[in-house]
Amino acid sequence: MLDREGFRPNVGIILLNAQNEVWWGKRVREHSWQFPQGGIKFGETPEQAMYRELEEEVGLKAEHVKIIGRTRDWLRYEVPDHFIKREIRGHYRGQKQIWFLLRMVGRDCDVNLRMTEHPEFDAWRWHEYWVPLDVVIEFKRDVYQRALQELSRFLNKPQHGNTSRYLRQTHSPRKNPSSTPREKKPEHE
Repeated sequence: MLDREGFRPNVGIILLNAQNEVWWGKRVREHSWQFPQGGIKFGETPEQAMYRELEEEVGLKAEHVKIIGRTRDWLRYEVPDHFIKREIRGHYRGQKQIWFLLRMVGRDCDVNLRMTEHPEFDAWRWHEYWVPLDVVIEFKRDVYQRALQELSRFLNKPQHGNTSRYLRQTHSPRKNPSSTPREKKPEHE
């Protein structure tokens, strides 16, 4: 289901633990990491799609999380042509997403990446809130920046100390992407 401009309605999920670290998943058989996300089916609300995708991709149910915020509007990104299947090129441009910020109220052991026959992720870890901007695939970076920035206002601020770690005005790309450290094998599965 595409809109008139060629964007597929989608939801993105930023899942936080008690330390305001974000859940970060490694895509199956790839060396790329991302937040959970997925399409909105016909007749679904963004919230219904978010709960379905959360269960399918992460194995968490509604009782394991609490919604603490969502983006006001759709955030869009275009997918480069070489990532688009040949049969839909020309029609499909990318994703338009409503992003949800969730607080995990369950336990780490509630995560189950094998809820479906075709899992999205094969490993996961917790990361500091802004780390995904440095490692997400380039064409999603602007949407991640905008979602993290908009939703950062819902974070629990520390009672004492530096609150600026939750504010990030702009993201500047790495000068030398080849110097990016490789991800270690995650502790969680």
